[in-house]
Amino acid sequence: QVQLLESGGGSVQAGGSLTLSCVASGNTPSTDCMGWFRRGPGGERQGIACISKDGKGTGYAESVKGRFAISRGKVEHAIDLQMNNVKPEEHAVYYCAAGRCYGGNCLPAGKYAYWGQGTPVTVSS
Repeated sequence: QVQLLESGGGSVQAGGSLTLSCVASGNTPSTDCMGWFRRGPGGERQGIACISKDGKGTGYAESVKGRFAISRGKVEHAIDLQMNNVKPEEHAVYYCAAGRCYGGNCLPAGKYAYWGQGTPVTVSS
């Protein structure tokens, strides 16, 4: 089992910036990728960004390219998501996930077996 703990959610004004962090613990060797997903008021889950364990591979949803950046965190088994120029429609609960991507596309949610509880991001316009 892998446990994931997200932090950094909160309120941000449209056009502002926010950084989300996630730390994994437990059987982390069973995973080779981590990612961020979100579920908005409409209920649909969307993959936003993902990164390989060595940090050399990343993936982004088209809607966040150029504005969001995922990186390995300062501590082992941690990732950060820097969100810039946040849009009102990005008001959602953001989830960190860990899984097995085998070097391929790391955005599909089906590749992730472990999920955090989520951290809410509220965007005010």
